[in-house]
Amino acid sequence: MKFFLDTANVDEIKKAAETGLVDGITTNPSLVAKTGRKYKDVLKDICSIVNGPISAEVVSEDTEGMLGEARDLARIHSNIVIKIPMTKQGLPAAKKLVSQGIPVNMTLVFSPLQALVCGKLGVDYVSPFIGRLDDISHYGIELVSDIMEIYDNYNIDTEIIVASVRHPLHILDAAKIGAHIATVPAAVFEKMILHPLTDKGMEMFLADAAKIPSN
Repeated sequence: MKFFLDTANVDEIKKAAETGLVDGITTNPSLVAKTGRKYKDVLKDICSIVNGPISAEVVSEDTEGMLGEARDLARIHSNIVIKIPMTKQGLPAAKKLVSQGIPVNMTLVFSPLQALVCGKLGVDYVSPFIGRLDDISHYGIELVSDIMEIYDNYNIDTEIIVASVRHPLHILDAAKIGAHIATVPAAVFEKMILHPLTDKGMEMFLADAAKIPSN
């Protein structure tokens, strides 16, 4: 499984990248707004830190507006992937970008049929939001499982980015069914690699090491 970090905070990205586990980044307008910085400046900094797919989301609601934004964002760096919403206006925009060789990540996907449509267009990534489904008493991970089954049936190469991850168990469930990618907030990323028994074991080893004679 590949790990993407879901953030626009450059400091968080630098810290996580030091682990060697970050394969890419996903951002959106809400995340960039928290930084108080210009969108392009943030993206340029991220591209200088992580050598992998960097998803940047358009904010226009009409097809032509999306295409204009997408082309502008794609000029920033070859690693930029354009996040297009799963809407009637987003589909023709995605189709056009795919035909032009611009990587596309279809976002705000909440049903298997939406994912099938995205896969049929040949987009690079599809992002099912499992946490938001859990919030309304649906099993989000079942959506990922259904998408994987459909893609396997038709040999669709679109990679699945498990998004709206709220806790480490979301990552575990996604990994158990073989999802391609999980994009996680920095706080969840840190929780994934920590365990209280590891900390307790280190404390014990260090205490014992202090008892060893120096000579």
